[in-house]
Amino acid sequence: MSPSNPRRPKKSDSSKPWMRPRSDRQMITIQPERHLIVCEGAKTEPNYFEGLEREINTKYPREKIRLKIEGEGKHTLFLLEQAKAYVAEEQAKRIGNIPNHVWLVYDQDSFSPDNFDNTKHNCDDLTSQGEIKYHALWSNQCMELWFLLHFSYLQSNLHRSEYLPKRDECLEAIGAGEYTKNRGDIYAILRPYLRSAIQNAKALKEWNNNPVPSQNTPGTNGFEIFESLSDYLDEI
Repeated sequence: MSPSNPRRPKKSDSSKPWMRPRSDRQMITIQPERHLIVCEGAKTEPNYFEGLEREINTKYPREKIRLKIEGEGKHTLFLLEQAKAYVAEEQAKRIGNIPNHVWLVYDQDSFSPDNFDNTKHNCDDLTSQGEIKYHALWSNQCMELWFLLHFSYLQSNLHRSEYLPKRDECLEAIGAGEYTKNRGDIYAILRPYLRSAIQNAKALKEWNNNPVPSQNTPGTNGFEIFESLSDYLDEI
């Protein structure tokens, strides 16, 4: 006795719930990546980006994305040399921990415009020469500008010292208390406002309309790392 042919679904059943594709069968395919973040600041920036690392690695298996945070506390050009040395060290080990992306986090601070700008130029040159992408994640004048953009659009060219009280005012306004460099929760506090920060930073970039970091006063491209990692982050 030959097996009966399977019944074709009725045309009238095609719109029924049981005939629709099951959403739980859809798989998110993300290529494994390794990201190295090297920070000029020794406390503020590493604490912030460790929060980003926690968010991603809590949701996804660690083999999906690995962020290595290094707080160097050095000037901008030395920061790039440290990053290159780390990459060379991992390449020599040949065990698959070479980063696909290297992010240098630094601000204008008291560094010369040449050093500030040349770090970005050198990152672009390195990216054009090899498979590893080097990104200059700069803020002019300081990282606190990125923090403030979570709460409002700002295009006034403030002195570095003027950002700090404004940052504290914003944090106190949402009941987060006063900021200290050792706070490990700053990313979690700012996270609900991340979409606004990205929009404000991009609007500021358009307003400056200048590819040279030192000519963006104020300015930051801090949003770029979040757009790069958007597949791992909700609601941005």
